[in-house]
Amino acid sequence: MNLHIRNLDTQDFQRILPLVDNWWDGRKMSHLLPRFLFEHFQNTSFVIEKQGEIIGFLIGFLSQSNVHSAYIHFIGIDPNYRRAGLASELYTHFFQTVEKYRVKTVHCITSPINKKSIEYHMKTGFSILLGDQNINGLDVHSNYDGEGNDRVVFVKHL
Repeated sequence: MNLHIRNLDTQDFQRILPLVDNWWDGRKMSHLLPRFLFEHFQNTSFVIEKQGEIIGFLIGFLSQSNVHSAYIHFIGIDPNYRRAGLASELYTHFFQTVEKYRVKTVHCITSPINKKSIEYHMKTGFSILLGDQNINGLDVHSNYDGEGNDRVVFVKHL
């Protein structure tokens, strides 16, 4: 498919922001991608391109509180390229990168209503951390991101 994975750079902010809401069928997601992520986490964040066009990206970073942990903040894949293994390529690239920093665990979160994300993370070796409530058999952390913003919290051991 002639794909190229490279590190994220500051200029990607202007390129990615207009894409994100469209990639989520108009759901407002761009507010989750402030510019500082593009400026300060380039060593552990990546873009996947096809012929110069951004078709996917991952923003992740090393934990400042736990030197053996990393966090994946956001991953996006152009809907026209989903189910082509691009998310797996980006995740693998991230895991290989953070392992060089002696990272042993990777964390990420998703909304309890995002069934596709939950299934994907479980298939790729993430485990769900015990939450403070159980909804339809799913451990959930209530108000994780503020009042009414419950989240499923994942961990993957490298």
